[in-house]
Amino acid sequence: MTFTTRLKEEISKNDNNEIESRCIIDAFLRYNALIKKEITITLENASVTRFVYKIIKEVFGVTPKIIVRIQKRFRVKQIYILEIAEKLDYIKEVINLKGSPILDSDEEKIAFLKGAFLGVGNVSNPKTSGYHLEYIFSNEKDAKFITKLLNEFNLHAKVTQRGYKYISYIKMSESISDLIKMFRAINSLFEFEDTRIYRDHKNMVNRLNNVELANQEKTIKTGLDQLELIKFLESHELIPLLDDKLKIVINYRQKYPEVSFQELANIISMETDYKVGKSGINHHFRTMRQMKENYLNNQNEGKL
Repeated sequence: MTFTTRLKEEISKNDNNEIESRCIIDAFLRYNALIKKEITITLENASVTRFVYKIIKEVFGVTPKIIVRIQKRFRVKQIYILEIAEKLDYIKEVINLKGSPILDSDEEKIAFLKGAFLGVGNVSNPKTSGYHLEYIFSNEKDAKFITKLLNEFNLHAKVTQRGYKYISYIKMSESISDLIKMFRAINSLFEFEDTRIYRDHKNMVNRLNNVELANQEKTIKTGLDQLELIKFLESHELIPLLDDKLKIVINYRQKYPEVSFQELANIISMETDYKVGKSGINHHFRTMRQMKENYLNNQNEGKL
């Protein structure tokens, strides 16, 4: 069972008051029903089918006809078809299908978003892919309307086109979490939040590991460069010209080429009488580099 299926089933099991039920079925029929001489609704989820059947009876006072079919294309599954052949004019009048929905309160707006999600909504599995919740429509007007509603709750929704469909979507995990909370789907909210916390922690650990690896590579490269500098000073007999503190630093860098300046300073301070810090180590190597440059400059001037 997908995360979307679990979420829709949880939504369909919640109780709703009269106002919420009217707005839910308004959105559901508006975006997920074929309305001609009769109203036809096709669903794949048994729990959502029972929910829609119940609300239609409560709001409109009609009993839909239920047809169950087995679909064998791609995979075997049951399809549920609800047909309404009575009170069509009354239903159209109640939900104002030709006009825009009239939603005055936050309660009505959330219920409408809930009904639209049950009909045309989808959310990616937070455990296996990026965060993405979407409503899929046949026309741009509907997508823009739902996007506007979502953004009235600061959910950072946007509209895009995918083939012949128009998509109102949310990418931010916090916004998706807020919408699930608005739907009062507590179990789905806990599942989503647990996964989000785990993924965020995992990403943070990976970033820290990458930073640590980069720092280690930088430290090793610095150590190797300093060993080359020391070899140059040794090959040109410049070491004897250095003071005792510099000679200690050279000796310990040769013993510990892989450690950082701070670690090298700590080792020297613990194992010798010379108390030195990170900045002191850095200063000593600047002195050695300057000695190398001076030597090379003098050699070039001699050649001239």
